[in-house]
Amino acid sequence: MAKGDQLYVWRKFANLDGVYQHHGIDIGNGNIIHYRKPSEVVEKTSFDTFSKGNRVYIRQYPRGFSFIPDIVIERAFSRLGEKKYNLLFNNCEHFATWCKTGINESQQVQDFIPTINKLNTFNLFDPLKTAFKDVSNNNTENIIDSALNDIRVAWDRIQPEYKEALKEVDVWQKVAYKALQNNREDLAREALIRKKTNQSKVNELQRELEKLATMTEGLIQSKK
Repeated sequence: MAKGDQLYVWRKFANLDGVYQHHGIDIGNGNIIHYRKPSEVVEKTSFDTFSKGNRVYIRQYPRGFSFIPDIVIERAFSRLGEKKYNLLFNNCEHFATWCKTGINESQQVQDFIPTINKLNTFNLFDPLKTAFKDVSNNNTENIIDSALNDIRVAWDRIQPEYKEALKEVDVWQKVAYKALQNNREDLAREALIRKKTNQSKVNELQRELEKLATMTEGLIQSKK
C-alpha cells in the first residue's frame, strides 16, 4: 500500500444478509480519509479504525487512468468534514473513486439490483427512501425505472421456473397415487421423494418472487 491508494475492506451491511465494500484514501503515515460510518462524515482516521481488523485491499486502475498520489490526497483533504453521505449517490466508494479518478461512481451500487436475490430486501426500504431524499426528481425517476426494469428481468426468469416446479409437484403427486392404487409402494415412495424435491424448489422460488414483489412496491412508493 502507498500514499494515494484507494483502499477498501469488506464489512457487514447493518440490516442486510450480505456484505459491502468500505472505501477510503491512504494519505500516508498510517492515516486514511474516508466517509466514516456511522457518523457519515468525511474524516481522517487511523488505518486500524478504517480496517476494523479486516483485511485491506487496493482498488487497481489501468495505468494512466488515475491522478498522481499528491493530487489524490489533495482531493481527499478538500472534502474533510463533508456531511453529504447518500447510500446510492454519494457513499464511501463514490468519494474514494472521485478522489482517485475524478469520476463519481460506485460499482457496488451499479451491481446492487442484479444481486437482489442474495439480500434480505424486506429491510431495504428505509435506506432507499433516505438515499432518494436529496436527489433531483429526474435522476430519481431514471434510477427507479432502471431498478424496476432489472426486477422485471429477474421476475421473467424466475416465474417460469416457479410454474414448472408447481406442475412437477402435481405430476408426482398423481404418479404416487396411481402407484399406490396398483400396489407399487416402491414407485410411490420414489414419486413422493421427487414431489418433495420439487416442493422445496417451489418454496424457494416463491420466496424470491415475494422479495421481488416487495422491492417493486418499495420502489414505486419511493416515486410518490
